[in-house]
Amino acid sequence: MNHTHDADSVRSVNPADPADVVCELPATGARATADAIVRARAAAPALGGAAARAAALTRVAEAIEAAAAELAALAVREVGKPLTEARAEVARTAAIWRYYGQLAYDPTGAVYEPAAGAGLLLTRRRPHGVAALITPWNFPFAIPSWKAAPALAAGNAVVLKPAPEAVACALRLAGIVEAALPEGVFTVAPGGAAEGEAAVATADAVSFTGSTATGAAVVRAATARGVPVQAEMGGLNAALVLPDADVEQAAGHIAAAIAGYAGQKCTATSRVIAVGGVLGPLREALAEALRAVPCGDPGDAATVCGPVISEQARARAAAACRSGTVLAGGSAPDGPGWFSAPTLIEDPDEGSALLREEVFGPVAVLLDAASLEDAVRIGNGVPHGLVTSLHTADLDTALHGLDRLDTGMIRVNAPTTGVDFHLPFGGAKASGHGPREQGRAALDFYTATRTCTLAPAGGV
Repeated sequence: MNHTHDADSVRSVNPADPADVVCELPATGARATADAIVRARAAAPALGGAAARAAALTRVAEAIEAAAAELAALAVREVGKPLTEARAEVARTAAIWRYYGQLAYDPTGAVYEPAAGAGLLLTRRRPHGVAALITPWNFPFAIPSWKAAPALAAGNAVVLKPAPEAVACALRLAGIVEAALPEGVFTVAPGGAAEGEAAVATADAVSFTGSTATGAAVVRAATARGVPVQAEMGGLNAALVLPDADVEQAAGHIAAAIAGYAGQKCTATSRVIAVGGVLGPLREALAEALRAVPCGDPGDAATVCGPVISEQARARAAAACRSGTVLAGGSAPDGPGWFSAPTLIEDPDEGSALLREEVFGPVAVLLDAASLEDAVRIGNGVPHGLVTSLHTADLDTALHGLDRLDTGMIRVNAPTTGVDFHLPFGGAKASGHGPREQGRAALDFYTATRTCTLAPAGGV
């Protein structure tokens, strides 16, 4: 494993070199996590007005930019993120904080004309109090930031429960954020299930990103308390390639979405659906593109596919590779780290995990569809619904996909991977629950709307 967690401790190691212990520290504990939320609730008013919040979030952005090289190196070491991608994540993280710093000035409601008589009708969005954020390891700076920044911009305090695999990244981010904010409004609670359960049981709003099973449990617990909850729970994302597509371009996009960061993104492509006569050319081009993906040391700026996060993750990817005909990859390179080669499978066995669950490794299955309607049926025919890519030169086909595909995001002639932080992010069906993340939509989740009626005194 690349981390251990029991009732007392959290430990993370370098997935490219498991002998390298990155971080080891005591777990927070359930009682201390709940206490941190109580303290945060009392501290929240210290965030002040829009100007104070905007200035604080901008200071965070500036500090992240100043520490960019250090933060990227830490992501490489702790979660095995390839250096070029780690640098991009840190840059995006700074941009997220700067963006929400400006959104602190956004309108918080609207004024309406009374139905009859004098007076004033208005709506106001008000912060919930304390937002509990439960985050994964694969984007150790960006995901905590795209949850925390809008929560703070709206006037909430935050308690972050990061994945044990990324605890060093979370603590380093917290050091930057805490230095820019009033004491007590941003707290990290390292740990595992006990800490997460305590946060869900105590906070005023809950935002979760992680596995489907854990997310469903978080949703049930928060809903039972009547507190707002959002959960992003991964995907089984398809890339549909039409006969009129630029096959070489599509293969490049899809290979990057399969193998980038060893497929450890909820938006990674795991199913490739070839429509009509494009199967043969696409098979050859995609297998060639995957074989050409630079793999190895995540500290090398040329690397695209580094290690997977744990020994179990590598075993899961290897098991998936045994479920059909291997067109590319299918092996685990020798070495001390947990590496898995980018792999394309065709003719998967009936009931293969590749057809029904997220492997979270650099593995995808190639499927054939007779028509666009057949491809859409296959694409939609899974429990998840996060993102689909559609590769075509025909506008009518693109519009058909926009109308018929039942995923939260649809990307035409682009990889399934890639997130615009100023737009809503989230999925349908088992991929997501609750309001969207990111963009202005995030402010809606981290606030409650109050409808106010102001009538004149004295019957005027």
